[in-house]
Amino acid sequence: MAGVSKGGFGMNPQSHEVAQANAVKIVSGIAHMATLPEVTTHIIELVENPSSSARDLHQLVATDPALTTRVLKVVNSSFYGLPRQIGSINRAISLLGLNAVKNISVAASLGRIFKQNHGKLSIDPRDLWSHSVATATMAFLIAQESKSGSADEAFLAGLLHDVGLMVELQHDVAVFQQVVGAVETNAEGAPLSDLRARERELFKVDHPVIGAALCEAWKFPQALVLATAHHHDPSLLEGDEASMPWIVHVAERVSTAQLGGFRLDLPSLEIDTAAYDAIGVGPVRMEALAATLPSCLGEVELSMAA
Repeated sequence: MAGVSKGGFGMNPQSHEVAQANAVKIVSGIAHMATLPEVTTHIIELVENPSSSARDLHQLVATDPALTTRVLKVVNSSFYGLPRQIGSINRAISLLGLNAVKNISVAASLGRIFKQNHGKLSIDPRDLWSHSVATATMAFLIAQESKSGSADEAFLAGLLHDVGLMVELQHDVAVFQQVVGAVETNAEGAPLSDLRARERELFKVDHPVIGAALCEAWKFPQALVLATAHHHDPSLLEGDEASMPWIVHVAERVSTAQLGGFRLDLPSLEIDTAAYDAIGVGPVRMEALAATLPSCLGEVELSMAA
């Protein structure tokens, strides 16, 4: 896993290498997650090809009626604020851009994973999905404001950041239940023990490393691999590599402080000065952005609904 070779996660380099190997093994053992649906895989390949056009993507999306409907729903949502209704999928793709359409397809695939029924658990995976969508929406807003990265890519990074938890659940539901069931919380929902330490004890790896392994299996860009691997510890990275991890790091804390929800791996929601400096958005402006989150999130959730 070249994308997460920086060390960290409270481990020495040798332990981290073992954790990475465990993550790859876990991901490769879950056939239905290790590969994305065929149309989504083709869309990612097409978008990553610099010679591709909106026409090429239109021909591919048109083969999937459900995805076509979803793209039209998104382009006509007030989140994008277009002046009139769009009925043409070709026009919708031209307006949204190739990356946004890729994100819609990936989001549909992820949504199905998060919403599967696993019986009675200490946490509802749908709450984790809601948390991921909220983080994604906040990451989109931050990236738009900071101009330090692609807003569409930031949205996908936020959507993916905790996917490693779902891999754990798919891999071994009983062990996953032991991990999350052991974490007690205070009245505000903050964990009183270290979820990731418990993951490393029982799975021999934690969810950021597992999530990064899944992103690599899905052949996602390096920025998404790093954001998934380092959303808890972006200070381990430097330069451009740190940009997207910092955006997700801040977005997760802001969205959780604003809306509540899943936070078993977030003992603190405080954002330090280094984080604000890294993304180029100060506390006052961040507060204003956070105030817009509920209305923006409502539109995102509506447009992403099945």
